Amino acid sequence: MKSNPEFSILSIICKAKMILLCYNTSMPRFFRLFLCVLIIICGLVALPVRPTYSDELDDLNKQIGDLTSALSLSVAATKPLESQLSAMAAQIAGIKNRVAGIESDMLTKRKNIDVGYKNLSSKEKLLNQTIRDYYIKSYYNNPLQIFFSAGSASQITQMLAYQRAKTDQDKSIITSIALTITDLEDRKSRLENEQKKLVGIKSNLDLQSSKLDGVVKGAKAYQAEVTGKIASLTEKQNEIINARGGGFTFTMGEGELADEYLSSIKGFREAAPGGYFGVFSFGAYTHRNGMSQYGARARAVNGQSVEDILRAYYPSATLKKDYSVMGNITVDGFGSMPFEDQYLQGIYEMPGTWHNNALKAQAIAARTFAIRHTSNGQGSICTTEACQVFKNVKKGGAWEQAVNETKGWVLVDGGGSPVSTQYASTHGGYSNTGGWDTTDGSGGSSFIDKSYEKLGGSPWLYKAWWREHYSNSGATCGRSNPWLSPQEMADIVNAAIALRTSGVDTSRVTPITTSCWGGSPFSMDELRNLVSGNGGISTATSVSVTQGNGITSSVTINGVSISGDDFKKAFALRAPGFIRIPQSGFSFFNIEKK
Repeated sequence: MKSNPEFSILSIICKAKMILLCYNTSMPRFFRLFLCVLIIICGLVALPVRPTYSDELDDLNKQIGDLTSALSLSVAATKPLESQLSAMAAQIAGIKNRVAGIESDMLTKRKNIDVGYKNLSSKEKLLNQTIRDYYIKSYYNNPLQIFFSAGSASQITQMLAYQRAKTDQDKSIITSIALTITDLEDRKSRLENEQKKLVGIKSNLDLQSSKLDGVVKGAKAYQAEVTGKIASLTEKQNEIINARGGGFTFTMGEGELADEYLSSIKGFREAAPGGYFGVFSFGAYTHRNGMSQYGARARAVNGQSVEDILRAYYPSATLKKDYSVMGNITVDGFGSMPFEDQYLQGIYEMPGTWHNNALKAQAIAARTFAIRHTSNGQGSICTTEACQVFKNVKKGGAWEQAVNETKGWVLVDGGGSPVSTQYASTHGGYSNTGGWDTTDGSGGSSFIDKSYEKLGGSPWLYKAWWREHYSNSGATCGRSNPWLSPQEMADIVNAAIALRTSGVDTSRVTPITTSCWGGSPFSMDELRNLVSGNGGISTATSVSVTQGNGITSSVTINGVSISGDDFKKAFALRAPGFIRIPQSGFSFFNIEKK
């Protein structure tokens, strides 16, 4: 078996120390010389310091300690933030890369030390012989022996010089080997210390990596759960939003609904308590596409022609007055019937008492809609607001005259195909197709006063909505008016804050009036406490609203700024009773404070 070089070298050191000690005690005159050699062998001679990783390893240990502390704080305080965890994971990866580099360098150092020990092993015999020769030459070859054994003075001089040179050579060999041994032992000792630290660091790294991996996975799962709760509203909440946002487009039919006093701005200003709020929508359940029926009425009364009215609401269309119209149309529930003389005569979408030009514009829009919807008679059409309101009874009067006077008049695009001619009773002073529906074509703070829908007498242009249905006699869920107290408005603000705050469970953000909505909503106090650290308020005292081209861009209440869309969502989910903003796909409303 091969001997271990390290144990062999240790035996050499022991032999050398024992021999020198023995010879020193027997020959005191050379004590100092061998004491010097002994000091060298024992490592007390100053040697150049080799580079070491001890400081860096201590630094890494400190970093890991700091990292562990930061991780604990992150988990406890943030529950946790994935970005911070990612940064800590990157830091651990960096430490691992540095550790790998140190390991590689330590391997090289270990190989070099092993080579050094191997080389010393081969010098064991030389060291023993050199020490023995040094002793013999230093103690037995004294000057008297040389004098009596030499034949001449020249020979004596040569022998003394040779002896001195040989002794110095032996001393140099012993010193050199001793220095090599000391250096190797020092390097070996430092390497062993570094390896111990490295083992501890790697173990700590593995532990912290394992913990971090667990936290990251837990954080991602937690964040996915929270994100899902925030991004995806519950089925119940979606039902509430759909119920309040409107799923149909109301048209007037024959006759008009009177404006409900409590829902009007007049009623609010005269009857609401001081400090209360009213949320007023610009327009009702409308898509804002195409013609406003009340706007068409006002334009006709103010002298606009049929062409003027159609151009205002369908600006990209051309009025073709000789379109080849289908002879029959299939109507759901009634089968096939003559298109012009029966179907169009039974459309109940505008009161027959209105101005003739408004009725003509309505007849052209209804005709074009039916042709496009059925592909000029290839399909069928429904009889409700989802298509056009049809009754299988001729309306007669001014409506019959308007249909007959516009026979074959159809709105087409550049290729001659019928365009989309959607229409609704009220758009709120702004249409997607024509922009501001005002007398000067512009908006501004006074757009309501100059809107054609106000001139046309629309009761839904600027209204607070609080009944279950579109009529003025719908249920109110126990409410006596559509106005909101300062605490109720603050509660809606808190709902908006909760919905936009990461990590908050918003599944219980539903109306507090469970008698008509059910569920298990937060109480006002619970919701306020839930967002107390994110700007929650207990009572609303001030409000400002910013509007742009047909949208409400922001609402600020007590300094809390909320986008128009976010406020509308929070309002739909939290407002009491059936109070709502009945708009779908856009947010255009105002908040009044008494």
